[in-house]
Amino acid sequence: MQPDTLQALLAAVAAGKISPDVAAQRLQQPAPYTAVGSFAKLDGDRQHRTGFPEVIWGQDKTPAQLVEIFPLLAQKAAVAMATRISLPVFNEIQPSLPQLRYYEPARICALGTPEPQPLGKITLLTAGTADLPVAEEAAVTAELMGFTVERLWDVGVAGIQRLLRHQDVIAAADVLIVVAGMEGALPSVVGGLAACPVIAVPTSIGYGASFGGITPLLGMLSSCAAGIGVVNIDNGFGAAILAGQILRTASRLRNQLNPRGDR
Repeated sequence: MQPDTLQALLAAVAAGKISPDVAAQRLQQPAPYTAVGSFAKLDGDRQHRTGFPEVIWGQDKTPAQLVEIFPLLAQKAAVAMATRISLPVFNEIQPSLPQLRYYEPARICALGTPEPQPLGKITLLTAGTADLPVAEEAAVTAELMGFTVERLWDVGVAGIQRLLRHQDVIAAADVLIVVAGMEGALPSVVGGLAACPVIAVPTSIGYGASFGGITPLLGMLSSCAAGIGVVNIDNGFGAAILAGQILRTASRLRNQLNPRGDR
């Protein structure tokens, strides 16, 4: 239930216009959704529940389905976005959606303008250049959700001096997203240098023994550095949403401790 609807319901109970039992029944009603043909149901209440709007998984949808979904999603949020969109698919749907933007190599397309979230900075690191598509998916997702993002690419452990020259970047981060394939060692090293949450993202980059990302996933899960959380293989989008939730929760706690905003 959206905030204004909930407030009106509570006011009606307080004024004696409806009974508490009736109000309880209304609160138990399923959240609204918008049907799109026979193939999709858009969750219009998701941003009010979770802080982030629904996002389209684009990889397995047809161009015709995307053209129908995008305008409806754009009515419900400041930014409507889809992940895992190939350039040929974007070129096919863009004539029907002239304002649609494409972010390469993130493979994201979006409509709308982000609402700034002055809650902190999300800093992204990659082990190698080959990890960029996953890292850019995380970076662009965070930016479209309104967060400030800093990028630091190609600082893997094979040339550790590249990382150590940027310890100031690590120290200035509020949340770190560390993206790596091969053996997945970079998050452990960063976790030993950072005083903030570290989100590790294993990628499917690597030779045969990397098993399409299984080896870095297990390496990150087995990290001896404390304070590291791990998302699924190639899941840059999920890492960005988790980082945003961390910053939003920290901001809410600060406001509870200091409601007047005093320094």
